[in-house]
Amino acid sequence: MIRSVPRVNTNNRDLSLIQDYITSALTDLQQLPLSDSTILTNVPLVVGSNTINHTLARRLIGWVIVRKRAATDIYDTQDSNPMPDKTLLLYSSAVATVDILVF
Repeated sequence: MIRSVPRVNTNNRDLSLIQDYITSALTDLQQLPLSDSTILTNVPLVVGSNTINHTLARRLIGWVIVRKRAATDIYDTQDSNPMPDKTLLLYSSAVATVDILVF
């Protein structure tokens, strides 16, 4: 998560405007789903259903496999997940170890 930037107290109008623009841009960036993401590394998957703790402490918005160490098809079953604020449910067609970006 992007932290707020401290403002410099100044009577300089141009510097104040620049600070306003920077604050506005950072606020917009904070609203993007990927600004609050994490990469889960070396996640072992078995054939079939897998329950993964996503560590976000909020409802999962999405996920992307960023590294896959075996040939496998992977899809989620999040629509039936009773704990979407804690876990990601993935189905794998083969045993694999993956890195997953969760956001």
